Amino acid sequence: MQRLLVAAIAIAGIAAAIGYTMRAEPLRVVVVAVERGDVAATVANTRAGTVNACRRAGLSPALGGQMASLPVSKGDRVTAGQVLLELWNEDLRAEKVLAERDAIASAARAKESCVIADVADREAKRLVSLRERGISSEEETDRAVGDAQAKQAACEATRDLVRVSDARIDVATAALQRTILKAPFDGVIAEINGELGEFVTPSPVGVPTPPTVDLIDSSCLYISAPIDEVDATAVRTGMPARITLDAFPDQRFPGHVRRVAPYVLEVEKQARTVEVEAEIDNPEEYDLMPGYSADVEVILDIRTDVLRIPALAIIDGERVLLLNEQEGVIEERMIEKGVSNWEYSEIVSGLDGSELVILSVDREGVEAGATAVRD
Repeated sequence: MQRLLVAAIAIAGIAAAIGYTMRAEPLRVVVVAVERGDVAATVANTRAGTVNACRRAGLSPALGGQMASLPVSKGDRVTAGQVLLELWNEDLRAEKVLAERDAIASAARAKESCVIADVADREAKRLVSLRERGISSEEETDRAVGDAQAKQAACEATRDLVRVSDARIDVATAALQRTILKAPFDGVIAEINGELGEFVTPSPVGVPTPPTVDLIDSSCLYISAPIDEVDATAVRTGMPARITLDAFPDQRFPGHVRRVAPYVLEVEKQARTVEVEAEIDNPEEYDLMPGYSADVEVILDIRTDVLRIPALAIIDGERVLLLNEQEGVIEERMIEKGVSNWEYSEIVSGLDGSELVILSVDREGVEAGATAVRD
């Protein structure tokens, strides 16, 4: 009997030792303190958008010809009216010089003709005065008056020829200008397709070809991005926006909505979306280029200095798990959230700001009642 009692005690001790060594270790969880801050209600694009320039022009000469002057290079900043390209145009320049000299000759002929007309007019008036006093004959007076009128008509005709000559100068100038490519606005040369001495050929009708010069105005940049049709109903022109670029992962760029498309895009096997354009505020402060991929968050509403927690800590939209460090256990708490976005949610009720909210809610074993410690 005594032996059985000793054996039972020994077995109990061994079982207790095994239970102690095999008891579950406390879970390690990632926590964050409830804090005060700003929370904005936002909607974001469903697919990456693209940075575009508000003004971008693919420029080519109106005529075909050989490039005789190319005073700019890729990356150059140019101003409106600056010459970008000039085709060989010595023949047109000669025609313009010819038109200008012809205009000078026409002006001289007009001056000569009008001086003669003035002399004839004065002679006719003198004879008319003498005729009134009976000194001059009627025949001589009539001949002088008719001669003066003819010379005056010739004067008017030569003045009209001067106007025709001036018009020929305008025609020659216009033809010459068609061989010169100028910047229509201030911008940056993005691309030049061609080299000095090469021939430029205008695009055939219906056959697009690369522009000779690609000019971009980088002083105004916007992002065109699709937003789900459900979210787009709340977006309005002028709303503030936050813009992020893959090329600058740690930076956010302020902007505003400049356009909301008045139609819904229906793309096969994709959600229906609305195209939204957000313009970057003060783009000259940043070294940005068109073509970057970008995401847009449109700010619908913003709450300042409110209780907030990371949105990923909220389970089923109404509860959170808290770490009670004094007891070393996980507790569940029902909450009511207000304004929310993908990063933070406003807490209207359920928390007072002193709690530690568990972020690692997807770890195995993380549930109310489990023992845990801060990771």
